Amino acid sequence: MTTPRGRIGFSSAQQVAELAGVSRSAVSRTFTPGASVSEETRERVLLAAEQLGYHVNHLARGLMRASTGIVCLVVADGDTPYQARILRALTQHLRDAGKVAMVFNTSGPSHHVDQALRNTLNYRADATIVLSGTPPQELIRTCLENGQRLILINRDDRFDGPHNIGVDNAAAAEAALYAFLRAGCTRPALVTSAAGTPSLVARETAFLAAARKEGLEVIQWREGRTGYATGAEGARRLLSGRQRPDAAFCVTDLIACGFLDAARHEFGVDVPRDLCVAGFDDIEQADWASYRLTTFAPPIEEIATHAVRLAAGSREEAGAGSRLTCHAPMVWRGTVRPGRG
Repeated sequence: MTTPRGRIGFSSAQQVAELAGVSRSAVSRTFTPGASVSEETRERVLLAAEQLGYHVNHLARGLMRASTGIVCLVVADGDTPYQARILRALTQHLRDAGKVAMVFNTSGPSHHVDQALRNTLNYRADATIVLSGTPPQELIRTCLENGQRLILINRDDRFDGPHNIGVDNAAAAEAALYAFLRAGCTRPALVTSAAGTPSLVARETAFLAAARKEGLEVIQWREGRTGYATGAEGARRLLSGRQRPDAAFCVTDLIACGFLDAARHEFGVDVPRDLCVAGFDDIEQADWASYRLTTFAPPIEEIATHAVRLAAGSREEAGAGSRLTCHAPMVWRGTVRPGRG
């Protein structure tokens, strides 16, 4: 068996068969787990495949079967610390499950998310995990009607079909308010973005409701993207007013980091003596010495494990639409004063 030289492009199964001196079906059986093929034939095929640089086209195979092995991940702002962390966990679990992760990063206008979700149908993915809060329910219904298995993370869709995995945002927001009260704070602020995603709205709504229950009026800042700059600008606006807050619940850690830097370096505020700050997400930066941010920690591994189990299992194993709500415990660091009891 001689080695072909000067080959350009992909080799085909037929070329492997010709070089090995076997049938095309023998090549197919060699690369099909559990298929019957003699050891001699297998060795001839593998040697020919190695010489030709042949690789099985799993996508083409999948299109001829009920399962393609593809799981699509639709994510917005995939470069932010929290999204990058959950994306890393999902891709690792999918790899361990023998699945191929196809990532659609949809940062920007909401129609980018819509188009990405439509594209998942073209690839006949086994399942799609949506980490963005923006796709409309109508589009989600369309995907379900086309046989797509959908796992939605941090949404609040109340209809049958998709699997929903979320965090108890309301409980965390209420815990933040009562931590501020135990620290003696009486002028709480809420710092959020204009994104209006379900998870952010849930935190905002619960924090405001808890404050009203205690007879407190909340100072609010709601502008921009869900990022560092929004937090910094929120600090500038809220701390330059006549009635400064003495506590701030930032709906994400990235917002909280911006808020802390502006408060400390531009206004000379002592945190937590003069101002208590809490975030949400428990990103890596929250534990940095320059922040030591008190925050809430969504269980990333639990979310990823459950999502991949739903995406990789059979339809019988996954069942119909389901809902899982995870607890996000408070992580005490240095930006909220200890409670008084």
